Amino acid sequence: MESMLNKLKSTVTKVTADVTSAVMGNPVTREFDVGRHIASGGNGLAWKIFNGTKKSTKQEVAVFVFDKKLIDKYQKFEKDQIIDSLKRGVQQLTRLRHPRLLTVQHPLEESRDCLAFCTEPVFASLANVLGNWENLPSPISPDIKDYKLYDVETKYGLLQVSEGLSFLHSSVKMVHGNITPENIILNKSGAWKIMGFDFCVSSTNPSEQEPKFPCKEWDPNLPSLCLPNPEYLAPEYILSVSCETASDMYSLGTVMYAVFNKGKPIFEVNKQDIYKSFSRQLDQLSRLGSSSLTNIPEEVREHVKLLLNVTPTVRPDADQMTKIPFFDDVGAVTLQYFDTLFQRDNLQKSQFFKGLPKVLPKLPKRVIVQRILPCLTSEFVNPDMVPFVLPNVLLIAEECTKEEYVKLILPELGPVFKQQEPIQILLIFLQKMDLLLTKTPPDEIKNSVLPMVYRALEAPSIQIQELCLNIIPTFANLIDYPSMKNALIPRIKNACLQTSSLAEPAVLMGILGIYKCTFTHKKLGITKEQLAGKVLPHLIPLSIENNLNLNQFNSFISVIKEMLNRLESEHKTKLEQLHIMQEQQKSLDIGNQMNVSEEMKVTNIGNQQIDKVFNNIGADLLTGSESENKEDGLQNKHKRASLTLEEKQKLAKEQEQAQKLKSQQPLKPQVHTPVATVKQTKDLTDTLMDNMSSLTSLSVSTPKSSASSTFTSVPSMGIGMMFSTPTDNTKRNLTNGLNANMGFQTSGFNMPVNTNQNFYSSPSTVGVTKMTLGTPPTLPNFNALSVPPAGAKQTQQRPTDMSALNNLFGPQKPKVSMNQLSQQKPNQWLNQFVPPQGSPTMGSSVMGTQMNVIGQSAFGMQGNPFFNPQNFAQPPTTMTNSSSASNDLKDLFG
Repeated sequence: MESMLNKLKSTVTKVTADVTSAVMGNPVTREFDVGRHIASGGNGLAWKIFNGTKKSTKQEVAVFVFDKKLIDKYQKFEKDQIIDSLKRGVQQLTRLRHPRLLTVQHPLEESRDCLAFCTEPVFASLANVLGNWENLPSPISPDIKDYKLYDVETKYGLLQVSEGLSFLHSSVKMVHGNITPENIILNKSGAWKIMGFDFCVSSTNPSEQEPKFPCKEWDPNLPSLCLPNPEYLAPEYILSVSCETASDMYSLGTVMYAVFNKGKPIFEVNKQDIYKSFSRQLDQLSRLGSSSLTNIPEEVREHVKLLLNVTPTVRPDADQMTKIPFFDDVGAVTLQYFDTLFQRDNLQKSQFFKGLPKVLPKLPKRVIVQRILPCLTSEFVNPDMVPFVLPNVLLIAEECTKEEYVKLILPELGPVFKQQEPIQILLIFLQKMDLLLTKTPPDEIKNSVLPMVYRALEAPSIQIQELCLNIIPTFANLIDYPSMKNALIPRIKNACLQTSSLAEPAVLMGILGIYKCTFTHKKLGITKEQLAGKVLPHLIPLSIENNLNLNQFNSFISVIKEMLNRLESEHKTKLEQLHIMQEQQKSLDIGNQMNVSEEMKVTNIGNQQIDKVFNNIGADLLTGSESENKEDGLQNKHKRASLTLEEKQKLAKEQEQAQKLKSQQPLKPQVHTPVATVKQTKDLTDTLMDNMSSLTSLSVSTPKSSASSTFTSVPSMGIGMMFSTPTDNTKRNLTNGLNANMGFQTSGFNMPVNTNQNFYSSPSTVGVTKMTLGTPPTLPNFNALSVPPAGAKQTQQRPTDMSALNNLFGPQKPKVSMNQLSQQKPNQWLNQFVPPQGSPTMGSSVMGTQMNVIGQSAFGMQGNPFFNPQNFAQPPTTMTNSSSASNDLKDLFG
């Protein structure tokens, strides 16, 4: 079996090589390159059809070749008869020009080995499509073997043949004489074209009303290639040696029968006794019933029966056939209109193209790609027609594979991408941007598609800018990150800053879209600090713009809720983690205190007295050791910021040191004399008194209008303490309260003095954590006032890398202000954080600077996007077009 296949392949290769070598000697090859053998056609399928291209223009053609080796068996005079008949047919075809006739691109050329001529690109003959594969290369190409005619192709194909015959009969006064499936060629676009004028008969009196056509008697001794195909020939040719235009109509009836019966003719003819066969055929035609035509559609069955009538005058003429209801089909009429498009004016074309989207879904894809798409793209040269043609082309592109789109459609769209007039072209492309970005290769997106979007954002028309902002969110996820960052977002920002219609819904929804995409983007994102300080204060006022409809308002609220939920979730998680860490640290500190207490118990009486002092006083003022103060300060700092890697490392080191201290051996007590103990106690008391004296001597004047003096806890990033100047009694009570045994360092605190205020009473202030000292003079716990240890670096949380948004939240002011936003009053809750005129400054330069940071950054009074509405982020994945934009589109399209 394998050897047989190899033998067959070698035979086919040899035949193809022989044909190619035969063509190479033909003058046609001087101007045309001959390609693959694709089909066969003409009388007896004697012409082999090859793909070809014109060398000078690279224009695609079909090369018809007749290899003279096919007639080697004939005598020389017979060979000459065959050659003459073939030549006559091609020469007659070359002289005739009509859309329904095969177009000759290069006339017949003869060489020693073959005849050859070139035509428009060809797919196959109708005979090939119907299953007659004679003179085709083996194995049969799947393109032909699996080809199935759609109903619309059959209807319109037969209509085209009828129109071609009408032209021949009425205009040229000619009878074709051999209308058969072999002489009907399907070109590359699927149109049916007539060829094979070998036996055509012209009228002897073409100027008169009734033409006369001479007819030759059938000569059975001639080679078959010198005679028409008898199976499609009208009976009057044989039986009465006469012909007329109605004879071609009989042939059309037999072709229609064959089309609906898989290529089988209605009658088989015995060529050896043709007269007897035709006599029998005549008898059958006279008794032709509907049962013989069951495969023919009922709507055309009676017309076929009329075409096959014995009497020529009963047969419909070609013009009548073009008007039968069978051809009054939406698809057939659409294809017919495309073939006559060159006859229409722009108004007629525009009306047709506007209705075409309703028809396209009803047509087979192959018909659309082969027949309709080339006609549509040919209209791109007419700028006025592009807005009407382009939607149909993009509709076809949606049904094409990516390969079909790149091969058939994208090359035609290239010049259209660059057209800026009429403006509707840009609108149509923007609306189909998802299609373009999905099917267009990356290089072409960068070179052709995105530059068009950039031009839209920079267009002078506000409507175009609005539509662009509305549509960008629908395809933003398809744009690569560098293009989005470096080209698209800067243009969006400029468009929104420079436009005078910032209150328009399209602009507002564009702002929302940018925020949402930035918020959800994996590589961008918005930190919770930015959400709380910039984004939400900007979005919330925009959400209540009067121009927004219900759906647009819901879109704003939906995004705002998403942001609030993430803000709540992230901050709550951080606080929970910090709480756990604080609890763990407290456990370690308690263990350390217990170890220290045990060591202190074995000391002398003086040390016990010191313990008593610190146990009584420390519980109120300095609970815990210096390491505890360090840890509390760090923990309080963590309450307001996420722990950085450096902070976590520092915390781990301190935990490790505490663990080492816990594991050390107890210190051996040293014996001290009571005198030394008393001396130490006295020294500590003196130190305490000295420190208290220095404490009370510190003073900074405060406004007399102050209602009270407060002792306030503020974040560790900036700490301020305020004390009233105590009276003598107050000093004495304070000294007694401290038991004259405590000393503490006051560096880092400023203590404003107000001699006119009561030290122990103060009203609370909303928003500030505050302790009020009352009578008896028990001092508050100082845990909340933890001070970082001397020399410790205050580390800040490293912010998320937001370099991609450097331009997004810039401080630039809009060239055109937003009227409505500028009229809004600032939120009243912000006012309480603004210090009053003449308020005291912080004593320490470090602490003052940090408090200034609180006022500007944490409270958002400066650099806040609430007051800079032009700062925004990326677009969303879906967006609702504004009603104003829709009305503008209607106006643009008339």
